Amino acid sequence: MPLQRLNGGQMQNSRITDAHNNKRKWASFISNVTIPPLIAVLMFGLINYSLLRGFPFVAVTCITTLFAAIVPLSTLLIWETRANAKLDLDIPTRTERNRPLLFACASYLVGAVVLVAVHAPLLTTIVMFGYFIGTFFLFFINLYWKISIHTMGIAGPTTVVVFVFGYWGALLGLLLPPVIWSRVYLKKHTVAQAIMGAILGFVLTAIALSFVRLLAPINALV
Repeated sequence: MPLQRLNGGQMQNSRITDAHNNKRKWASFISNVTIPPLIAVLMFGLINYSLLRGFPFVAVTCITTLFAAIVPLSTLLIWETRANAKLDLDIPTRTERNRPLLFACASYLVGAVVLVAVHAPLLTTIVMFGYFIGTFFLFFINLYWKISIHTMGIAGPTTVVVFVFGYWGALLGLLLPPVIWSRVYLKKHTVAQAIMGAILGFVLTAIALSFVRLLAPINALV
């Protein structure tokens, strides 16, 4: 009887471990496919396609992809390599996020300037500049609190695509609950940090889009 109980307890522990491992795999997968640069590429691609066609669409989308994703990710990986840090897109330590955030700010600002120079659509340009403002704001918050960049990177683009496409754009927001769950489950953030990241992304993006409304109607943003 004691041996049977022991075997039963081991089997139960094994099931619990397997369930935890499966959940962790799903949480890691969700976090990896929803990193802010990837969501930014998707969002810019959608709004650019709604405003442009042909070569202008390709050119402007290449610019937004370069400055919203490729440059920030490249500078992060270079910095981690030179600092002999573990290659991790999450940057789990709060204090280690400061320099990559400043690199990202610089990339977004240069991207906005380039978009102005090539006469890109007003909406695209303001959204890129909004990324600069939002990340700069995030940098100062990060000095004291590790707010979630992942949830901010979902809520902001969701606000933009709702602005452009109406209620259909809210489909992107369906990613928010699983992203919040994954960040909390992986112990990258608390529930408050994940939720506040989403709120900050929505508020700052809504403010930026209000300036778009003031400058031009949606059908004259090219």
